[in-house]
Order: sequence, then structure tokens, then C-alpha cells
Amino acid sequence: MGERRTSARQRSFLRGRILLNNRQVALDCLVRDLSEHGAKLIFPENPGIPDVLELHIPQKEQMLRAHVQWRDGKEVGVTFAPVEAAHAGDTIGLTARVEQLETDVAALRRMLKRLKADLAAGSEPDAA
Repeated sequence: MGERRTSARQRSFLRGRILLNNRQVALDCLVRDLSEHGAKLIFPENPGIPDVLELHIPQKEQMLRAHVQWRDGKEVGVTFAPVEAAHAGDTIGLTARVEQLETDVAALRRMLKRLKADLAAGSEPDAA
């Protein structure tokens, strides 16, 4: 089978997140072999994802609309759809929102850890 890619892919090891159901569901993945036109995604288990999805790559501050081209167990090959001019501004705002949500989740995890430690020590949790 010959090479069909339109641009060379670079090896990558980036955290990715697939957003589904109007961004209400998120699946973590590893972004490998990234190019401007597509990527290979690796999941911890065989993903049940649709043929069209949104891929967020936090380290690159990118939100990309992707189309599944192939599936092989835990690996999925995607191509990126061009960002339409009308939605380009939304991508920047969405990236900032996702980063804020990730910060909020980290703060909640710290709070939960502190509450568990307080309960294990037999003290009442702080109201802070």
C-alpha cells in the first residue's frame, strides 16, 4: 500500500483530548505522527468514537476538527478539516475555556484529596 499523505508527519508525544456530545464528554489520547493535515491517535482502550470529532491539543493550544480515516484497535488515523473563518475566533475562546476548566479540575482534585485526608485523620473537613 503506497503512501497517501499530502504532508510529512513528525513524531510527537502530545496529550490530546477528544471532545464529544457538544463537548460534554472527553476522551484522553496520545497524539502521534502529527502533521498540519492529520495525526495518529492512540487510546488507552479501543475507542468508540464517531467519524467526525474535535481534537484538543493543550500543549499546542489547538482545537481541531478531525475526520477518522482508519481504525486499528486502539489506534485511529485522522485528517484535519480546515478551520472556517467564521469559527476561527471561537477556537481561541474555546482553548482558553478548556485551559480554565483543566485548572478548575486540578483545584477540585486537590480539594478532594485534602477532604479525604481530613476524613482519614478523623477531623471535620474545613469549610474553605
